[in-house]
Amino acid sequence: MSHSPSLPDRPTLNLDPDMPVDERLAALREHYVDVSRVHDELSDQLETVRARQSDLREEVTDLQEENEALKTSSLYLATVEELTDDQVLLKQHGNNQEVLTDVSPRLYDKLEAGDRVAINDSFAIQTLLDAETDARAQAMEIAEKPTVTYEDIGGLESQIQEVREAVEDPLVNPEKFETVGIEPPTGVLLHGPPGTGKTMMAKAVANRTDATFIKMAGSELVQKFIGEGARLVRDLFELAAEREPAIIFIDEIDAIASKRTESKTSGDAEVQRTMMQLLSEMDGFDQRGDISIIAATNRFDMLDRAILRPGRFDRLIEVPEPDAGGRKQILSIHTRRMQLDAGVDLERIADDTDGFSGAEIESLATEAGMFAIREGRTEVANEDFEAALEKIEDEESPGTPIAFY
Repeated sequence: MSHSPSLPDRPTLNLDPDMPVDERLAALREHYVDVSRVHDELSDQLETVRARQSDLREEVTDLQEENEALKTSSLYLATVEELTDDQVLLKQHGNNQEVLTDVSPRLYDKLEAGDRVAINDSFAIQTLLDAETDARAQAMEIAEKPTVTYEDIGGLESQIQEVREAVEDPLVNPEKFETVGIEPPTGVLLHGPPGTGKTMMAKAVANRTDATFIKMAGSELVQKFIGEGARLVRDLFELAAEREPAIIFIDEIDAIASKRTESKTSGDAEVQRTMMQLLSEMDGFDQRGDISIIAATNRFDMLDRAILRPGRFDRLIEVPEPDAGGRKQILSIHTRRMQLDAGVDLERIADDTDGFSGAEIESLATEAGMFAIREGRTEVANEDFEAALEKIEDEESPGTPIAFY
């Protein structure tokens, strides 16, 4: 608690009438100095008091504004679900409570299904909120075209052909389907072990088209608050509609599309709500236009049957670990910029990497190059690949790039 500053002692002057003139002058000078000192001290205190007064005025203003805010009833977010003749069906965010409420004719004419509004404790609509796309959805849009091409993917020729037929051709050559008289596949699901090239295939498709590439992970759609995940899914598809032609790539889709259980926990219920919103958006594929959906999962066995039925993912493409020929092709891709010694036998290395995924083979090539750098050489030799293979297979420490399945 601050205290008022104490006032300085007031200078006094006592002159003896019989005092010589020079002594009287000296006393007057000394008194003048004391008066000047007291004046300066009082001036400083006055400035301090004025500054404190300004601070107190600001504090009073803040308290008055806070008091007014406390007197005002809280407003809540809600979505307009349906418009009847003279009423509006609202769904409140947070608890998904649905309420039928009256609304003024002036505001009624401005409302449409799907609008976001602010309501009070009595569920009366106070104001219409501007349409807003979740910033997280906007952040998932890839601004630049992916640099991955089909030539960067080895050992998956048949899978690449299927993806191109289902995703690339409808975007690039839609007249083919119109001529034949069929609808293009509505979605592609890539499934297989980690590191086999599922994400690379999605990026390669986006590279070959002028489509906007929107990439998200299923885990990003699992949100903390009720209704947030479903809204994020809705905003993502709205964003794709605004940017069409577009490709939506959902990685780790098993995070939101796993088999439904009898669990009653709020977390499981929220995941299921998010999945139902995704199914709803996919069912409206015909109305979305030039939008293609690609999803990927390492756990095909966990997916709910509802998302696998025709009309949602029409093509289920398995992306397996590469065979010997595929491994050699992947090695060629990842060593094409390396200075290889003439004695390097990629075919033998491919035989020695049975069970490796494409990502693991890429890691092997990088590790071999690191061994060459460590020895001060510019060419990568056979022994570098052997040392890299031995290190990867034997190393048990965290961070090992190999995971066998």
